[in-house]
Amino acid sequence: MSVGFRAVQWNRDKIVYDAILIAATAIYIAGFAAIVWTANPPKNLPDAIDVWIRAFGTAAFLMLTVILCIGPLARLDRRFLTLLYNRRHFGVLTFFVACVHGWLMIEWFAAQDALHTLMPELMTLADYGKFIGFPFKALGIAALLILFLMAATSHDFWLAFLTPPVWKALHMLLYAAYAMVVMHVALGIMQYDRSPLIPAMLIVCFGAVAALHLLAIWRERHGDRGPTLTADGWIAVGPPASIPDKAARIVVAPGGERIAVFRDGSEIGALTNLCAHQNGPLGEGRIIDGCVTCPWHGYQYRLADGCAPAPFTERLATYRVRLSGGTLEVDPHPLPPGTPASIHLPNGAPLA
Repeated sequence: MSVGFRAVQWNRDKIVYDAILIAATAIYIAGFAAIVWTANPPKNLPDAIDVWIRAFGTAAFLMLTVILCIGPLARLDRRFLTLLYNRRHFGVLTFFVACVHGWLMIEWFAAQDALHTLMPELMTLADYGKFIGFPFKALGIAALLILFLMAATSHDFWLAFLTPPVWKALHMLLYAAYAMVVMHVALGIMQYDRSPLIPAMLIVCFGAVAALHLLAIWRERHGDRGPTLTADGWIAVGPPASIPDKAARIVVAPGGERIAVFRDGSEIGALTNLCAHQNGPLGEGRIIDGCVTCPWHGYQYRLADGCAPAPFTERLATYRVRLSGGTLEVDPHPLPPGTPASIHLPNGAPLA
């Protein structure tokens, strides 16, 4: 949350996160190169460059795999929210590692005085109609361009300028980039390097990404049971005690919108489940320091009216809430963002 924009809003957690991330990446690249260099010493400069091409290429692929796994892991287990908090820095570092991989590829061509063959390889249109023989370098270049687009728009300025739904849709291109990288490897090095490690890496990484996303989708849909509606169309939530204190229950409106119903002691309020920052799942967060706090990046909102505390300006849609016969009920029709709508349970009113 910020009133203005700064390049990076540093804090201790971000510094530690980035330091561990950079160190782990450097250790992997150096370790990969050392092992390959020892097992099969390069005989000339192109062979030496090829070792580093593979080191940076596999690092970028594994980093991209981890980035795509963080989202579903955080939905399945709150302990992974720490990784989600600074995922954009992870993505920017991945872009730079991929850039070095691409630059080394150009150096490999230059070392063999073969740069003049690179453009014809990319511009031979007939090859794009093949499967085996497809210009796999074009897939790598396309994936790199997507990573550049995402790194360039990773700042909150672009999030505010484009609006969260557009920004989110833009960053979903990461899945297209990942598919391109998988095919880049499958149609490239895997065609002439018969090591079983390469297909094993692709299968394990792609399988992990797919399995985690499917599991997260299944769990979310399993919880999205059809709402129980009252005679006048309100959603029955349950007794107040069914909502953990300083946490929420998520209910689904007839139109599919998710509503986060929070309880803070005797105060009950309902907000849209989409955080104003990156559309994070607000209902999976908690009330901290008196404010509903998004589990993704810590954006906070008052339960009473969905407004961020001053001097911040974000506002969320709220929903009317009532207590009828000991059951909490929510009007599925949203109120304008920032509208006060929470209620307080009467003194002595039972929670269950």
